[in-house]
Formats: sequence, structure tokens, C-alpha cells
Amino acid sequence: MLIPLTLLAIESSNVIVMRAMKLMAGDVAAMQEASLMIGEKVDAAFEATASLIAGASGDQIINRYRQHVAVNAKRLGKR
Repeated sequence: MLIPLTLLAIESSNVIVMRAMKLMAGDVAAMQEASLMIGEKVDAAFEATASLIAGASGDQIINRYRQHVAVNAKRLGKR
């Protein structure tokens, strides 16, 4: 579980940087990104909780978070 967790940390850091750059613009797109970010956090927390209750392993939950992070990285990387 250590390697996937480390990869999640690295990948998340990259997304945080891209999001921060977008949010610094302070325009309509930045406000939409902030709203999207909050919704994604809430949804991910509910999904992880439901997965835990259903018996998912830590690796499975981390891998699912990595999928979410990858989608965000792809979206934010488009310019």
C-alpha cells in the first residue's frame, strides 16, 4: 500500500498546483473550479466511506482516489 499511497501524494500535489494556478486567475472559470473542487471532495468522501463499509481494502480506495486525481489532472492540463 505504500507505493500507491506515495503515487497518490505525488499526483495530488501536481493537481493542487494546477488548481492553484487556475484559482489565482479569479475569473469565472476559477469560481467554477472552486465549486467543482468542493463537490468532488464531498463525493469522494462519500464514495470512500461506502467502499469501506462494503469491505474495500485500503489499496482499492487509494486506487480509486488515484483515478479521480488522474481525471482532474487530464482536465486541468488542457489549455
